[in-house]
Amino acid sequence: MNKVASPTSAGRWITGRVTRESARVRLIGLPQAGGGAGAFRSWRRHLPEWLELAPVELPGRGTREAEPLPERFEDLIEALLAGTRAERDMPYALFGHSFGGVLAYELALRAETAPLCLIVSASRAPHLPAERRMSAAAEPELLRWLTETGGLPPELLEFPDFLRQLLPPIRRDMAFAEDYLVAEPTPVACPLYAFAGADDRVVTAEQVAGWSGCTTAAFRRTVFPGGHSFPSTGPAALVAAVADAVGATR
Repeated sequence: MNKVASPTSAGRWITGRVTRESARVRLIGLPQAGGGAGAFRSWRRHLPEWLELAPVELPGRGTREAEPLPERFEDLIEALLAGTRAERDMPYALFGHSFGGVLAYELALRAETAPLCLIVSASRAPHLPAERRMSAAAEPELLRWLTETGGLPPELLEFPDFLRQLLPPIRRDMAFAEDYLVAEPTPVACPLYAFAGADDRVVTAEQVAGWSGCTTAAFRRTVFPGGHSFPSTGPAALVAAVADAVGATR
């Protein structure tokens, strides 16, 4: 039987954990720019019994809305590494979508124990520069771009007060993602699976393929139907692919 933990019992960094008595692997999920643990809500009913889902809630959004946004990317990574240390007390895997892919990669490199695998989704390889910078765009331009690329449901445009709360973490995360660039990636010591959207206008399938040089173990790229938000538009297929990737390492 699945049990969704409350934000209080789940802890500060994990919200909406799906716990299972038979779980043998924990999947730590890292959301897209501006996103929170709620990005993984649609996954719950598709998870296999052996896989526990631990969605990360980053500062400045969701249940942590009152907390300040990290000023530097390094500050965020160090806090994330310490804040999720207890989650790595059993075999675990990392999944990150878009900006979450960068966070997952850095966690895989820095964690005391390596994950079973790293899964990056709609995230450009770390040695490829951003082709377009939108984090500092004027609000109308940014909102138009977000809605056109699937980063923001169009119906939210009718709630300007809510948008004012959403945009600061979106801009901060986007700036971190746009600035993230390494001359030569350090390979992770685990299998790496890269997911791409066939019609993604933010991160192309070719940019995702660049992750092939970022592991000393197996690499596989999978292209899904849809744009940048393909994990939320096709959660059943996405979770099945995640379970297949993690299951191959057990």
